Amino acid sequence: MKSCYGLTGGIGSGKSAVARLFETLGARIVDTDEISHRLTASKGAAIPAIQQAFGDSYITIDGALDRARMRALVFSDTDAKQRLQTILHPLILAQAKAEALSPTEAPYTVVVVPLLFESGRYRDWLRSIIVVDCPEELQLARTLQRSGMDETVIRAIMSQQMDRAGRLSLADEVIVNDGTMEQLQSRVAALHKRLSGL
Repeated sequence: MKSCYGLTGGIGSGKSAVARLFETLGARIVDTDEISHRLTASKGAAIPAIQQAFGDSYITIDGALDRARMRALVFSDTDAKQRLQTILHPLILAQAKAEALSPTEAPYTVVVVPLLFESGRYRDWLRSIIVVDCPEELQLARTLQRSGMDETVIRAIMSQQMDRAGRLSLADEVIVNDGTMEQLQSRVAALHKRLSGL
């Protein structure tokens, strides 16, 4: 079986950019955010359970999860957040594992998990964990620029994630993303070379 590596980092750290770079170098990418979107899209596998737990008002006319409405609820209600996670997390994990452990021509697989350390469900079957790191103010600036969310919401998301020092203390590999795209490309390429050789 080919090696599977975890990729994580705080909001705005550049996980998606790093994953795309790994993909262009030939790695297989399994993205748990994409899996979550598929599960909660129209006719997604998680929709019946979400509808039963939260009611029709959290499902759009075309049968998908109403993301904006659910986001507002789970940020203000920890019980609702727990209920949603109880539905989604096992489904996401099962799908991610199935994809990551299936045969591939790629030299290795990168599993992108935003809350990898927080969930406690991935560490035991991934060979090692790569953390994408940058200063918290840069995380905030990038997320403000690309997301349309306001600063209060972004800081609330950051406060629910493990802090930077905690992530770095648990990382097996760190990709620093505090400079140019060229710098990031060369850091990812160097790690790719090492992982391909393992």
